[in-house]
Amino acid sequence: MSIIYGFYATDAGEIRIDGKPVSITDSKTAIANGIGMIHQHFMLVDNFTVLENVMLGVEGGLLLNAGIAKARAVLKRLADDYGLAVDLDAEVGELPVGLQQRMEILKALFRGADILILDEPTGVLTSAEADYLFCILRDEGKTVLLITHKLREIMAVTDHVSVMRRGELVDTREIAQTSVEELAELMVGRSVLLRVDKKPAEPGRTVLEVEDLTVRDGRGVVRVGHASLCVRAGEIVGIAGVSGNGQSQLLEALAGIRTWETGCVLVDGRDVTADGAVGPEEIRNMGVAHVPEDRHRMGLVNAFAEYENSVLGYHGDPQYGSGALMDIKSMQADARDKIEKYDIRPPSCTLKTSMFSGGNQQKIVLAREIERDPVVLLVGQPTRGVDIGAIEFIHKRLLELRDQGKGILLVSVELDEIRMLANRVLVMFDGRLVGERAADASEQEFGLMMSGVTEEAAE
Repeated sequence: MSIIYGFYATDAGEIRIDGKPVSITDSKTAIANGIGMIHQHFMLVDNFTVLENVMLGVEGGLLLNAGIAKARAVLKRLADDYGLAVDLDAEVGELPVGLQQRMEILKALFRGADILILDEPTGVLTSAEADYLFCILRDEGKTVLLITHKLREIMAVTDHVSVMRRGELVDTREIAQTSVEELAELMVGRSVLLRVDKKPAEPGRTVLEVEDLTVRDGRGVVRVGHASLCVRAGEIVGIAGVSGNGQSQLLEALAGIRTWETGCVLVDGRDVTADGAVGPEEIRNMGVAHVPEDRHRMGLVNAFAEYENSVLGYHGDPQYGSGALMDIKSMQADARDKIEKYDIRPPSCTLKTSMFSGGNQQKIVLAREIERDPVVLLVGQPTRGVDIGAIEFIHKRLLELRDQGKGILLVSVELDEIRMLANRVLVMFDGRLVGERAADASEQEFGLMMSGVTEEAAE
């Protein structure tokens, strides 16, 4: 897809649009040919607003103010038409990853793309909203190339599916002539468990208790409003919701990355703030591990070697040396153990982390956090941008951790994932926890709650 969008040059072969050969030398050429791409890892300027990011590269001309007004009107219409509401004046760096993704879709539509390449685009949407978006795109005559690991989505919205494995196209099928099970096997090269077997949870003592937590962003906007929850040892508590409704800020506050305005947090009965200000290191020392939702921005330093990332945040541990003198051999030996245990590929601890696939990068982060034997594990989007084989591995590992008596707070925009792993589910909407349901509640019930429709609202 990066070749089609002009990021990379072809070594061989031909690209034709409307039957005519085209030479795509860069992204500007691709855009001129009506091609738009929404990337899994976004191409945005954090300290620009949403509106400024959308206009970047197409803002030319002397009448810039008139252009801004016109762009604002066009974007508002597109957002309304496609159900992709976003604050045009918000600074992008303050937006959660889900709203940034929503913005990328609007940016491509704003530039008049007729051929849309969508790389994992629907994490920001409920299932109903995603289906609506694809229906609108089809009705508008758009051609969509969809990259996704969501087999339900493939079966629901596409006409044909091609499967790639290790850089090669292994098969192309008409949707009417294939199945979820067959596609999963083609993707991985072996039979895959699409649902992991799990025994009933056996919750024990409360290991995480949150009371009346309120969090504001840099602009003073309340992102988490008076949230209260608890997680017990030996259970997975899921937080469901459309991305951008406060889940990210809640996890970051509990991990010590964001400060909170009001509230109390207890870890295994100990008040987090009893000794004053608390940051990520203090939280980790209390037994809380954190798998952030965006591994590139917060979980890894891609220019570092794998072994350096495997100790990131824990590099002050005496086993890795003391002071400025790091014990490289010890770090590499520890990394090799994690590589073997978590089947990280390629099995090289000296390779730059940027050279690993998304699934293996996620395993690096999970191995680093889980192997510290935490009391509580905070997990954000554990399988975002991860292939189906790695998803199977990650789900099994989380359930094993639960059965070892750990408390897990799981945030995911994948409702199927939450329902599969959690024994109870909290739903967030507009920064508030609006209700709790058992994991076997219906998808429709969850969808209504995620849209802000609760029993209280209905009354």
